Amino acid sequence: MNVRLFTPAEVDALIPRLAELMGQAIERHRSAQDFAESMRAERERIRAAGNDPAERREWKARAERLDGLTIEVRAVLGEIEALGGVVKDVEMGLVDFAGLAPGAGDEPVNLCWKYGETALRFWHGFDEGFAQRKPLR
Repeated sequence: MNVRLFTPAEVDALIPRLAELMGQAIERHRSAQDFAESMRAERERIRAAGNDPAERREWKARAERLDGLTIEVRAVLGEIEALGGVVKDVEMGLVDFAGLAPGAGDEPVNLCWKYGETALRFWHGFDEGFAQRKPLR
């Protein structure tokens, strides 16, 4: 399987769109987490109140909304993947692109971008993660 190797300049060109998409993903992910937490509390309240059928129907409707948020997050992450990125952490906004980095030799590496960064600044090996990021320049 051929994997596209990005240059830092190619990733830099994607950052405006990448930032927009990752911002959407982070927002929807947080909303889904908050919603899931409120639903857990609501489920306990419904059980304590005797499992009223009307309240269970409302809870089911809210569960469907949570499913919708999850689908929205996955769709946005799919758009990032279509750009060539691999989302590593939605909460932190981490995205890796396979590429070549100055100072990394001829071996492909992960060009590592984090939400909020205005330019690609770091890379790490395929067997490393965010904590092992090295500066590009």
